[in-house]
Amino acid sequence: MEFNRREVIFGATAVVAGAAGILPASAQKATTGKKTSWFAGTAVDNGVTFKTTNFAVIDKQWHKQMVKYKSSEPAGTVVVDTRHHFLYLIMENGTAIRYGVGVGRDGFQWFGRANIDRKALWPKWTPPPEMRKRQPNLPEFVDGGAPTNPLSARALYLFDGGDTGYRLHGTLEPGSIGKDVSSGCIRMFPEHVIDLYQRCPLGTAVQVLPHIADRAPPADDVQNG
Repeated sequence: MEFNRREVIFGATAVVAGAAGILPASAQKATTGKKTSWFAGTAVDNGVTFKTTNFAVIDKQWHKQMVKYKSSEPAGTVVVDTRHHFLYLIMENGTAIRYGVGVGRDGFQWFGRANIDRKALWPKWTPPPEMRKRQPNLPEFVDGGAPTNPLSARALYLFDGGDTGYRLHGTLEPGSIGKDVSSGCIRMFPEHVIDLYQRCPLGTAVQVLPHIADRAPPADDVQNG
C-alpha cells in the first residue's frame, strides 16, 4: 500500500481527536503541543476493518522510502538493520525500499539468515508457551483480524530449516516503530507490512543483522509515505 503526496495531506486533515500514547517530540512540534492520535481513521483490507496509521505524526525517517543502498545481497533480499531500526528490501541499481521497524528488546533479539517460507493475511496469533509463562494473563490464541491481535494485517514467517519462531509482522502500536520493544519479532506499520507482503514471494531470503552502517541517503526525489 503506497501513499502519494495528496493522500498524505488528506490523512493529516483526517486526524482523529484524542491521544493514543505519548507522541515523539517531532510530532508534538508538528501539532503545536496538542496531543494527536497515532491513527488517521480506518480502512478495509480483505474484509477486515483496521486503524490506519497517522503518518503526519510519524517521524519521516520511519516512512517507507526508496533509498540508495549498496549491498552484496541479490535483489529481492530482505535485510534488517536492528541497530538503526530499518528493514531494507534490496532492489536493482544500488537501491532499496526502506521501512522503519521495531525490533527485539534486550534478551529477545534474533540474528541470522532465514527464508520466508510461510505468509498469512490477518494471521491468528498463538503466544508461545514461554511468553505465556512470563505473562499468564495472555489468551491461548487470538483470531486473525481481531482488534487485539498484535500481528495485525500480515505475518511473514522466518524458517532456517525449521520454524525459527520469528516473524515480520504488523503492529497495533505505531509508537513502537523505531524502538527495541518486541519479543524478537520485527514490527512494521500495517500499511508497510501489507506492502512488503505483496513484494516478497515465498522463499525470499532474509538477513537479520545486529547492526550495519547506515549509509543510505534518500534516492533522488523518489519517496513514498
